[in-house]
Amino acid sequence: MEITTRPAITVSERDLERLEAMLAGLPDDQPGADALREELDRAQIEDSEAMPPNVVTMNSRIRFVVEPAGKEMDMTLVYPRDFSGRPDQLSVTTAAGIAVLGLAVGQQIEWLAPNGQTVRARIVEVTYQPERAGDYMR
Repeated sequence: MEITTRPAITVSERDLERLEAMLAGLPDDQPGADALREELDRAQIEDSEAMPPNVVTMNSRIRFVVEPAGKEMDMTLVYPRDFSGRPDQLSVTTAAGIAVLGLAVGQQIEWLAPNGQTVRARIVEVTYQPERAGDYMR
């Protein structure tokens, strides 16, 4: 996945620890692993208790628009181990999952899809964020 715009992103300390542990256990050729590592390397890290309430963190429920399709989606960003295939789940190892992690409401990010088309995701709302709800174990 090649990200073509790189807005500032914020990741919580707990999410960073869990994502790094997850990445350490993945095979070297796992699709999306390198792109996720690159995003984590450039992220601003914030204490989980001080996480801004409008930022997409792990296990957040978010509404976002994907362009050029103009499709609005309502999904929960999950770890691969929690992904059950439900249509309202988005794994953090997919292109869209990597793209939305750490974005704030109103931000957007673009990446090149495998077919060469530029895809853009814009965060509309974070309807549930574990940190905002005081649920630091999710």
